[in-house]
This record gives sequence, structure tokens and C-alpha cells, in this order.
Amino acid sequence: MIDISDLRRDFTLKTLDTQDVLPDPIQQFEIWFKESLEAEVLEPNAMNLATVGLDLKPSSRVVLLKQIRKGGFVFFTNYDSRKAKQIEENPNCALTFIWNELERQVRIEGRVEKILPEESDSYFERRPIGSKLGAWSSPQSSIIPSREYLEGLVADFEKRFADVDVKRPDNWGGYLVRPILVEFWQGRKSRLHDRIQYSNVNGGWEINRLAP
Repeated sequence: MIDISDLRRDFTLKTLDTQDVLPDPIQQFEIWFKESLEAEVLEPNAMNLATVGLDLKPSSRVVLLKQIRKGGFVFFTNYDSRKAKQIEENPNCALTFIWNELERQVRIEGRVEKILPEESDSYFERRPIGSKLGAWSSPQSSIIPSREYLEGLVADFEKRFADVDVKRPDNWGGYLVRPILVEFWQGRKSRLHDRIQYSNVNGGWEINRLAP
């Protein structure tokens, strides 16, 4: 057994109150995200994505946020992956960002929808060639016999696209998470953290403080 009951740290950097935040949570998120970039947070766009399919068994994984829009948050993935199949069965999801360097978290709950194919095309065109080939090669979430098998698939697609542009495969693209709840969490001393929550009520945003 590894006893980590005494493993803890206190949080002291900043404070957060309802008068400190903007009326719109996406605009507030943009401010915090820019501050995470300025603080050189390690992979500030890494976010935990939690989904639940028809079997009601939750599944989570870390994916990368790629766009912040007026309507929400965009990530890209294989449409045949486990996460995509769960999203198809149940479009409700949750996102969590953690920026330890700033003693901050952001929790988001919302509904997922595919973005337009031409929007996915536009993003795919800007990806490095290795990432493009990876999107074609990986049967994401499927069982494969070995690493060599995967590398063989990559080699096959390298030959296939040796003299042509690598276009986006039909089973790969973007999702937009439209938030219905957003919580901004600022670490504070003695575990008395600041938690400011936005709830979507009748198309507008209601802002409240939560107990830590």
C-alpha cells in the first residue's frame, strides 16, 4: 500500500468573486486561457472529456481543445472511436481543464454536435503531415495485434499519398461542445476554494458562487 493521505498543498495565488468575471462564460474562459498561455502552463488546451453511452458506463480521456468559438469549444477526433460512438448515443458530455501553475480548474457541462465538414476540412489542411497520415492510419479504439501493425498501416498510407495532397478522411472531424454549465475554480488557502458557476437559464447566464 502507498499511503498518500498527507500529500497536499495549499493554494495562495489569487482570488475569484462574482464581480471579477464577465457576464459570458466563454469570454471569461478566453481570459483565463490567455493567462494560462502567458504563464506557460504545460499543454493548457489539454482537457478531460467525459462521455456516457447507452450502457450508462462513463468513460473519460484527455483530448486537445482546438478552437474557442462564440458557441462553445471544439475538438477533433475519429468518428469511429469509442468517444464518438458514445456521443452518438448520448450527446451530453463534460470537460475539465486543470492549470496547476495558476491553481485553477474549469468544469464545463454541455451537449456535443459535429461541426460542418468544410470546417473540419479547413482545420485538417493545417495539420502536420504526420498527423494527417495518423488520422488515415489509426483504427482508433480498435484492438490491433502490435505496434508493427500500426506502423505498417502508416507506411501504406505514406506510399498512397506520396505524390498527392492528404485530404481529410470522412471518418475524422470536429465536434462542438455547447456549454450549459461552466464553473471557474480558483484554489484558496485551507481548501476554501473560490467557485463561480454559470448556468444557462432560458438562453441567458445566471452566475452564482458555490461552496468549496
